[in-house]
Amino acid sequence: KTSAAADLPQTTDTAKMHAQGTSSSSAGGSTQGGATPDGDNSANAMGALPTVDETQAGIPPRVTSERKPVACLILGMAGAGKSSLLARLNAYLHEKKEKYYMINLDPAVLETSFGANIDIRDTVNYKEVMKQYALGPNGAILTSLNLFATRFDEVTKLLDQRKANLNYVLLDTPGQIEIFTWSASGAIISESLAATLPTIIIYVVDTPRSARAVTFMSNMLYACSILYKTKLPLLLVFNKIDVQPHQFAIDWMSDLTAFQAALQEEKSYMGTLATSMALMLEEFYNSLTAVGVSALSGEGMEEFFQAVDRAAAEFEVTYAEELRQRAKQRDEQEAQRQAAAAQKFKSDRLAAAGASVVLDGNAPQAKGPKRRENRAGDERDDDDEEDDEDEDEDEDDEYAGYTVKDEMYNRDERDEATEREDYESLSRYLKAQREQRGRSGGQGNSS
Repeated sequence: KTSAAADLPQTTDTAKMHAQGTSSSSAGGSTQGGATPDGDNSANAMGALPTVDETQAGIPPRVTSERKPVACLILGMAGAGKSSLLARLNAYLHEKKEKYYMINLDPAVLETSFGANIDIRDTVNYKEVMKQYALGPNGAILTSLNLFATRFDEVTKLLDQRKANLNYVLLDTPGQIEIFTWSASGAIISESLAATLPTIIIYVVDTPRSARAVTFMSNMLYACSILYKTKLPLLLVFNKIDVQPHQFAIDWMSDLTAFQAALQEEKSYMGTLATSMALMLEEFYNSLTAVGVSALSGEGMEEFFQAVDRAAAEFEVTYAEELRQRAKQRDEQEAQRQAAAAQKFKSDRLAAAGASVVLDGNAPQAKGPKRRENRAGDERDDDDEEDDEDEDEDEDDEYAGYTVKDEMYNRDERDEATEREDYESLSRYLKAQREQRGRSGGQGNSS
């Protein structure tokens, strides 16, 4: 552990932060959450949270066997108003006396406009990361998020412990959208949340800037890529509708002809490219839910949370089953990989001992080395035959490629030089025998 990464807040401190974060917010915003002095335990902190009647809050209950909080990942282009929207959501939920968690995943922000119960800045020091790894701003944000992702299992455990007392978990992400959406840490965080809680993607769009058809198309392409990469329900949120209403965007999504007419005003090559892409996105629009909100005035908050609950119900019906199938496939692949690794390890050990190894389990098992035949053609005595029969029986019983008796036999084997010396000695002996027989034959003829 380096000085750039510290321990995550413990369970008790996080519960205290939740009590402080929910009690310190107001209708117009909220103050910073943080750890409080010791003295209150987590049970008291969670017990002090207010309860709420969902029908009075204007939010229809989700149809599930077990009520779980909805995890909302807030994504969007830089300047779309993600943090401002989080502050408004914090104020709205506090006003409705809902139970919720706020999580900040932006390590470079100086101050948050909402009370974060879990803050990445409590774990990773962004400036220290820049110094220790000699990184720029974007590289330091990515590295900080990677460091935090290595400890994110502690966050999911904490949320799993608190899920009976929570309705929503809101997560703010870094302003550089590509850092979260296309990094390994972003995938780890989103998949970990989806494995624990119903998780949806909140894609925030800057409505005034999207009034141009080409800019609108760029936002829709990015939303489409996020949807198919995360495989999670996506809610399209048009922010800043107090500046410009979002009805034009709804019309473009529902009427291809109206969007193509708007594209005709674009004289650049981008207009032609967007026209061809519009046909591809028509099916994508049919599966999207879009709402308009204003982080400044609070307009559209009730419709926003109704859409969130519908997306959570969709997650539990369709996406959760797909995630279970994907998890099952990963478990099966991991089990096969471990079995193959164990078999390879066993084969390597046998090969290192000198055995002939057959990797195919259906093929007959390889036998040990063949026994050495007698060089001089001498017949073995009865004791040797009985020993060989015992060895053959042992080989039939123990069909492994290498046995202890094989090892004892190989230790008695002579090297190549000794074998050559024995062969030359035998050759000299046979030559001497032939010469002696020749001399004996010559003496007999002379007599």
